[in-house]
Amino acid sequence: MTSPKEDYLNYLNKFGEQEKRSMFGGTGVFIDGAMFAIVTPASMYIRGGEKLDPELIKLGCAKFKHIKKSKTATVNYYEIRDLFEKDPQVCNQLVAKSIEFSCKDKAFKQSGANKRLRDLPNMRLTLERMVKRTGVLDVPTFLELGAVNVYRKVCEHHGEEVNRNLLWIFAGAVKGCHWQLLTDEYKSGLLEQYHSTTN
Repeated sequence: MTSPKEDYLNYLNKFGEQEKRSMFGGTGVFIDGAMFAIVTPASMYIRGGEKLDPELIKLGCAKFKHIKKSKTATVNYYEIRDLFEKDPQVCNQLVAKSIEFSCKDKAFKQSGANKRLRDLPNMRLTLERMVKRTGVLDVPTFLELGAVNVYRKVCEHHGEEVNRNLLWIFAGAVKGCHWQLLTDEYKSGLLEQYHSTTN
């Protein structure tokens, strides 16, 4: 005879290849590195997110609470034990949606879309603010414009050519390296490109 926890884990196994780790006093269940479920000895919870939250709340699914010493942390996971027992079809749909959202969210967080300008090599908060003031608000736009165009925008914003090192800093950020590693030949090419399109 299996325990309730084994039953929950066996049920979740049918949704694909998984990893399991100790989390929040229970077992965290992951697919492709994205955690989508928590299983405890007494119950099973799935991760909410976007349109899934109101759906789970409407079905009466309570949020998971992790009690640690004197603190209680509420995380965005909802109990689906009753649905598992009473409405397997709805339960299957909700688990599938949770997995889809969890994997999508992980992919987004690992992509450039979630990276801040200050996270790029050579960049820091003051440079991020300087670049954002020119209308370049995110990493994909920064990379698409390239170092020369971003540098030009900064110069135009200031009304004069700013420190030349900024061009190297932006170039290193685009290439993913420290600006001092750029060759003199590469720097000359950037300067040539800047002057040919500015004059």
